[in-house]
Amino acid sequence: MNTIDCDIHNEVPAIETLFPYLPEQWVEQINHTVFNGPFEYDAAYPPKSDLAVRPESRVEGRHPDPATVREQALGPDVALGILLCTYGVDSLRNPDQAVALARAVNDWQIAEWLDVDSRLRSSIVVPPQLPAQAAAEIDRVADHPGFVQVALPARSQHPYGNRIFHPLWEAVVRHDLVGGIYFGGAPGNPPTAVGWPSYFIEEYVGMSAVFAAQVTSLVSEGTFDEFPSLRVTLLESGTSWLPSHMWRFDKEWKNLRMQVPWVRRPPSAYIRDHMRLTFEPWDVPREEGETRRIFEQLGSSDMLLFGSGYPHQRIGDPEQILGWLPDAAADRIRSDNARDWYRI
Repeated sequence: MNTIDCDIHNEVPAIETLFPYLPEQWVEQINHTVFNGPFEYDAAYPPKSDLAVRPESRVEGRHPDPATVREQALGPDVALGILLCTYGVDSLRNPDQAVALARAVNDWQIAEWLDVDSRLRSSIVVPPQLPAQAAAEIDRVADHPGFVQVALPARSQHPYGNRIFHPLWEAVVRHDLVGGIYFGGAPGNPPTAVGWPSYFIEEYVGMSAVFAAQVTSLVSEGTFDEFPSLRVTLLESGTSWLPSHMWRFDKEWKNLRMQVPWVRRPPSAYIRDHMRLTFEPWDVPREEGETRRIFEQLGSSDMLLFGSGYPHQRIGDPEQILGWLPDAAADRIRSDNARDWYRI
């Protein structure tokens, strides 16, 4: 097989890793303060949890290094892997610091990942709270052939359909990239519409509502009308919530379309044309009938992309699930959809 894995995590193990790629003033400032990096990815996926990080992938108790990722995630069945670095620059309030660290992460990705293995592609890290500066960072590195996507956390200060993000989306489209909205984020506002939860399980379960809000915003505020060639991938969003959301969105649009006259087609049509989802985590009962039902309700064999979420622990065998689908659809999910979507 020539599988394309659209969701392989490459995480910055420590802020010192970025020192070779940071201006001297920032290295000096970091060395003289207690700052050890932005919001930790570890808060959502603790590296000592077997569910968050596969035990065999740990390096010195933390996330896998480049050599381990290549060895374990790029097996004989994987033709290409698309990296997703979730370094939390969105959590920083100092705009200059957010820009400097995003630049350093991208230079680190180029030097230690993309230029080392031609089977890797990656996602540009940007400060989404600063759309103009995010666009400038996209312009700076987008010509590197290894970058195929821009990484955007699902949680944001404003919904991504808001027009303040137009400079960011314009840069994404101009460079023929994909906007990758991924699980998580730390913008400083509550992770639920009713305030701060007590436990992580509340935030984890509620993340599908965050993805749904971003989807609703992008369609309702006319982002896809403003940028007709824009492509957006939902990374680790789950799948089971989307069919019912599209049904409700279409229903309410019929009643309220006078408020958004630029939305000229049913919202589900925009979603099917402009959005894709990674296959994992497959949050549908692992039964053939349920799998086929959700797949049919999505209404397109093009919408799903294979993504392992490495080094996250898989629950079940994805090949079993793909085996329940028509052969042509399963083949598209393994590789063809990603080749078309990411222009590979």
